[in-house]
Amino acid sequence: MEFEHEPVLLNEVIGLLDPKPGGVYCDATLGGGGHAEQVLEASGPDGRLIGIDRDPAAIEAARERLARFGDRVTILHGRFSELESLLAEAGVRSVDGLLVDFGVSSHQLDTAERGFSFMRVGPLDMRMDPTEGETAAVLLERVNEDELADIIYNFGGERLSRPIARSIKEAERKGLLHTTEDLAVAVRRVTGPRRGGNIDPCTKTFQAVRIAVNHEIEEVETLLKLLPEPLAVGGTVVIISFHSLEDRLVKHRFKELAKPCVCPPGIPICECPEPAVSYVSRRAVRVGAADKGKNPRARSARVRAVRRLR
Repeated sequence: MEFEHEPVLLNEVIGLLDPKPGGVYCDATLGGGGHAEQVLEASGPDGRLIGIDRDPAAIEAARERLARFGDRVTILHGRFSELESLLAEAGVRSVDGLLVDFGVSSHQLDTAERGFSFMRVGPLDMRMDPTEGETAAVLLERVNEDELADIIYNFGGERLSRPIARSIKEAERKGLLHTTEDLAVAVRRVTGPRRGGNIDPCTKTFQAVRIAVNHEIEEVETLLKLLPEPLAVGGTVVIISFHSLEDRLVKHRFKELAKPCVCPPGIPICECPEPAVSYVSRRAVRVGAADKGKNPRARSARVRAVRRLR
């Protein structure tokens, strides 16, 4: 299947990142290369881009899309939590701009063999990198009912997490849990079918299992702890989140790095450290109605950006 992925908030992201000729930039979630292509266009003729992705299919598609930029592009297979070592591998100490998109690509969702979606029958896989780690099937067999319920509640916000976990584990014990369709049946046994224009009742559970399979929250936490070190002074990081838990982590880390003086009034000497970053956009940038129409999957996207000061 051809790799297709609509870059989310493309104009807004490029505006916040503000690529310039001669700069060095990193797209740490390269995907199909849509954002990266515009970064390279804006930073021409000599700007450089390091592209990172954990999905080999994304890397293959991005190589083809960005081939015309020649040696201005370095593409590496890896996770954004490995950013420091991957930049070192590319011979780069710091970057003028860093872009990270926490979302799942349309290609991953639409390819049945990847097992991400309840809309297509496929194996219970859900790995962003199909070359490593445990599949969703292995995870669902390994965890007990209480652990599964916690996953579904914490990562999916599903209030019916406990009966859904019970239904899934019952299907697994009976040997009836092999495909995405089987998982959807187990969920709908509790929630009932989709009604009207509401979000499908399987959405939250599938999201939660995918997050657990790919250790997505741990990946985000590791990346945020690295900031602002991968950035050059004056460099900008732009982060796109789709899940409220991810966005909350980004918001809190940015606030911590941009923390102003908290000394009480009248203190003779301020001992607060200087802020490490300043806000490029103090509030999250959201998807407008036009973008929602073009790419409904981007409806929950939120973009935050800060610039390194020291």
